[in-house]
Amino acid sequence: MGIFRFSFSAAGAIAAASCASIDVRPASRDAFSPLMAFGEDETPEDMRGAWRSRGYGWVFDIDRNGMMQYQIAGDSCFLTPDAAKGATDTLALEYDYYRKGPTKDQAILQLLSDDTEIRIDRLDRLPPACDAPTGSTRQETFDYFAALIAENYAFLERRGIDWPARVDAARARFSEDMSDRALFDLFAGMLDGFSDSHTKLIAEIDGERLRAQDGLGDTLGFIRARDMETPWLIGIFTAMSDDVLDPGARHVARDRILWGLIDNGRIGYVQVLQMGGFSGTPIGDPEFREAEFAAFDGIMDEALAAMAEADFVILDLSNNRGGYDAISRRLASRFAAAPFDAYATEVPGTGIARRMRRISPASGARFTGQVYLLTSDVTVSGGEIATLALRQLPNVTHVGGLTRGSFSTVLSKPLPNGWVVELSNEIVSAPDGVVYEESGIPPRVAIEVFPADDPIKGHRRAIERIIALTEQR
Repeated sequence: MGIFRFSFSAAGAIAAASCASIDVRPASRDAFSPLMAFGEDETPEDMRGAWRSRGYGWVFDIDRNGMMQYQIAGDSCFLTPDAAKGATDTLALEYDYYRKGPTKDQAILQLLSDDTEIRIDRLDRLPPACDAPTGSTRQETFDYFAALIAENYAFLERRGIDWPARVDAARARFSEDMSDRALFDLFAGMLDGFSDSHTKLIAEIDGERLRAQDGLGDTLGFIRARDMETPWLIGIFTAMSDDVLDPGARHVARDRILWGLIDNGRIGYVQVLQMGGFSGTPIGDPEFREAEFAAFDGIMDEALAAMAEADFVILDLSNNRGGYDAISRRLASRFAAAPFDAYATEVPGTGIARRMRRISPASGARFTGQVYLLTSDVTVSGGEIATLALRQLPNVTHVGGLTRGSFSTVLSKPLPNGWVVELSNEIVSAPDGVVYEESGIPPRVAIEVFPADDPIKGHRRAIERIIALTEQR
């Protein structure tokens, strides 16, 4: 996460007394003001001062010119390193939105208008740890990394991770004079076996960008081991366009959406590869949200209008890699006849109640007939959010394979040395409270989608199986 788009002054007052305690009973979300945007000039006077986030490990120092953001965990506190700000999309973003609280000591920050709400509480002063900020030595980086995971990763118990034991074992192998590559390998080993594709270590060492990540699932594991990801994707789209879809199929949204008709218009087909990136607008651009919505809505209006006379729609999320949750909700709204509870979110340790996300029917073209939703172990993150939501609709039948089981909005956290850790700190659950993290969401009808011996033809066979199911109804 970053700063506002206007420049900040490091000359803002940094207090040196103890911080105020945080009330463990935060106000209801309804008690906060409507969403407001920070202007291009001065920050609002009532937002100035020191603030600490509930969860997430952030402290903010806001003066009239902007914001400085500190990372805090354990005994460590440091300003977000400049080297880390471009490492991920979320670190490149700036807080452009806020909501005032019911008192002057509470507020909400947001990167985007439909984004995660970060509750913040006013402090009397910056925490003492920030008076002498943490350095970037290997020891300081190790200590912060250990505390960061312990305080923010939401699924240590669920995923069977004994983090204190891992820290102790790594500390025994740690030395201040180890190379950067050796330190990277040490940290990567500490994360090995999390099996969470949202948890990763990113670094640049000697000009080489390194990434440690597991939890990609069986399909992406063998696809990438064979170095065939691009031919695989091209093969799937080509097979669908040439052999399954009626003439006139459309490959749109910067190659992220394929739609068309099957069996002379009897069945509609929509495949979405990603929940975003449709417009080409950079994620940090102020127009990003509206540009993405406009691009997506235009495509869905055209596609669903063409499917108005279809008896069924196949919504293919079997290769969906996630993205912007607001797009996931927007997709689900296209198949809803009435408002519905879609899923819920909460961040442990914040004291903030579980928040139910409710979706209303889209104002544009919709299809409320029978829908077959196809998933696989590639389906992840925003694709799983859409799956959770769509499964609440009576007209949707979930088929295919287990989803990957990584739902949380990614928390991007820089380390003191400029490396970045991304992790899962948010619990996403179905309306009935069931959490599918790690296990994945099981389909109601199991269909193999990407067999290892032929993942391209396997996808086509899965679509043919769904077509056969429509003929039985």
